[in-house]
Amino acid sequence: MRIDKFLNSTNIVKRRAIAEEMCKEGVVYLNGRPAKGGKRVKVGDIIEIHYLSGVKKYRVLKIPETKTIPKSKKGEYVEELG
Repeated sequence: MRIDKFLNSTNIVKRRAIAEEMCKEGVVYLNGRPAKGGKRVKVGDIIEIHYLSGVKKYRVLKIPETKTIPKSKKGEYVEELG
């Protein structure tokens, strides 16, 4: 799954357009490298988002089969590291 779709599907980012823009601006990193919106996400990958207020890190636990998942199931798909 593309990283921009993954961020939106797992409720990390509210809209895919925002996720795409974040990738374009270079604030999204996949395994320590800047990630373009089309970069593929795999189980075990580490996603970092560099906000003005700090860095959030997530570990990919599972790839969603559907376009969106319930917010209550977010923990099944990503683990927040910091």
